[in-house]
Amino acid sequence: MNNDYKRYLVTSALPYANGPVHIGHLAGVYVPADIYVRYLRLRGRDVLFIGGSDEHGVPITIKARKEGVTPQDIVDKYHLIIKDSFERFGISFDIYSRTTSEIHHKTAADFFRKLYDDGKFIEKTSAQYYDEEAGQFLADRYIIGQCPKCGNDSAYGDQCEKCGSTLSPNELINPHSAISGSKPVLRETSHWYLPLDRYETWLRQWILEEHKEWKTNVYGQCKSWLDAGLQPRAVSRDLDWGIPIPADGAGGKVLYVWFDAPIGYLSNTIELRPNDWEKWWKDSDTKMVHFIGKDNIVFHCIMFPVMLKAHGGFILPDNVPANEFLNLQSDKISTTKNWAVWLHEYLDEFPGKEDVLRYVLCANAPETKDSEFTWKDFQTRNNSELVAIFGNFVNRAVVLTHKYFDGKTPQAGTLTAYDEATLKELPAIRQAMEAHLETYHFREALKEAMNLARLGNKYLTETEPWKLEKTDRERVATVLNISLQICASCAIAFEPFLPFTAGKLRYILAQNKADWEQLARTDILMAGHKLNEPQLLFNKIEDADIQKQIDKLNATRTAATDEKGKGVVEPQKTACRYEDFLKMDIRTATVLEAERVPETDKLLKLKIATGMDTRTIVSGIAGRYTPGELIGKQICILANLEPRVIKGIASQGMILMAQQPDGKMKIIHPEERMDNGAVVN
Repeated sequence: MNNDYKRYLVTSALPYANGPVHIGHLAGVYVPADIYVRYLRLRGRDVLFIGGSDEHGVPITIKARKEGVTPQDIVDKYHLIIKDSFERFGISFDIYSRTTSEIHHKTAADFFRKLYDDGKFIEKTSAQYYDEEAGQFLADRYIIGQCPKCGNDSAYGDQCEKCGSTLSPNELINPHSAISGSKPVLRETSHWYLPLDRYETWLRQWILEEHKEWKTNVYGQCKSWLDAGLQPRAVSRDLDWGIPIPADGAGGKVLYVWFDAPIGYLSNTIELRPNDWEKWWKDSDTKMVHFIGKDNIVFHCIMFPVMLKAHGGFILPDNVPANEFLNLQSDKISTTKNWAVWLHEYLDEFPGKEDVLRYVLCANAPETKDSEFTWKDFQTRNNSELVAIFGNFVNRAVVLTHKYFDGKTPQAGTLTAYDEATLKELPAIRQAMEAHLETYHFREALKEAMNLARLGNKYLTETEPWKLEKTDRERVATVLNISLQICASCAIAFEPFLPFTAGKLRYILAQNKADWEQLARTDILMAGHKLNEPQLLFNKIEDADIQKQIDKLNATRTAATDEKGKGVVEPQKTACRYEDFLKMDIRTATVLEAERVPETDKLLKLKIATGMDTRTIVSGIAGRYTPGELIGKQICILANLEPRVIKGIASQGMILMAQQPDGKMKIIHPEERMDNGAVVN
């Protein structure tokens, strides 16, 4: 470990207070940050762990408007939910504050004013959309129109959530205000910009040359932004929710949330340590580390460092170990679709199993690429690893000690070669854990901690002390002494990852909270040390518990489908020319014969009379229609579709069908029977 630093300032991304925290947030940011902080504390380091809620910005105003409450009501509600969830889950912040606090407003305003007075901003006037009925400029999210890329009629001014395209408001077709519904007009407004381009040379040196040790995904994203060329970025916006700009002529303008939020790390430190906060932010012997998700890399590696550099006097982050994303049950986590495992709900539904979730999220951490959480994997890791290996080892060692030695740590006798070989593995495990923890490879560090439990489990199984009690009591004493020393090391090794379990294990061993330096020692528990009564560290999770969670997610999907079916239709596709439409030859036709295609579930083979000929069409409608329902039915077909061979059958055309938002499909047919071959136009 680098001992050059006197103190460690660790921050984690401020969760946005318009909803609760879910497992994606935990895996990406908060579990790894907490692991690192707990490890540093075990090493006796001087650490501050800073957290808080991000409470400004447009999404909060939108949610408030939808719910008919104030933005303050929204952030008050979710700040309490988030803070309580973190506390219950064991995220060990030294402070968890918020950006609506008085001290944050003052800190952020003062920060802006310093840059403003020093001439670090540029002021630019541009035309932006203005809602004349509402009497206000519109943030990008308050502008809705048709996406020029996919035709979605509900695209926002900054992004189309259907096709994922990044947009600007002036790209939208037929834009309208989400507030009044009226068509907005362009009106000039002035804003202050941070000229990121002026710091590009410095950033290239600082990041690309001086921080090549950063994670590949972080370094690569920074390089991509720098290679593309940085542009000035607005630090103010026209909005009534946020920190007012402390400058002349700034009425109705607030700090942009990207500028405001990271200052929360500073203001929360000031709130926690008002008398000595400067040493945490200005002394070169402080190491600052930001834990974030990959969507925040640019803000923490480029924009916030530029803010600190422009201000002057502040240290810069030593590392920004960003993670990738966690998916859920083969799909992306979506807060808008409620496709998530919410922390506060998990804590209620799995009481006492905080560490199971911590373990699974770390074991599956998206450190180098996107990873996935499934409820079956959650169950398997609990039952096959935590229960069967770690818990089983500890329980056997403690139960046998109570059975054979009245619950007192026995005195070890002469060690065998196998004993010595086992004990020699302990320092290697510790060294591997240290190497991984100090370089933010927490998944690998957890594997080493489990290797310690596996080592103990294997040792106890192979020495079989229960078979020796009547013939070689000294050997039993040696085996159980070594097993208990490994248990004591497990209590230390697992402390950063599974703090609740480590605490329970220390209680069982009647062990005071140890420090990292004791890990791998063979005299943590002295002979004669009395243990407490054994208790299980973990319990099996039954199939019914897992199925309940899977059903809950599936019900979310069903509810989303039902909601979608209530008058919500697919947006119009991109406009086509009349000439393109004329290329399609749509005709009436009659089904003469129908039969299932062998060895398929969905395909029907239809013989069709088109008025021009008799042809075969293969259609995937067996799940909606039986062959008997179709014979004699008049339908509409796309007659000039290029033939395709499907399951060895030449299909010449396509049946026209209409699909509802809920997925239900029906064949399109004429209102009255017509001659086969009638042209549809």
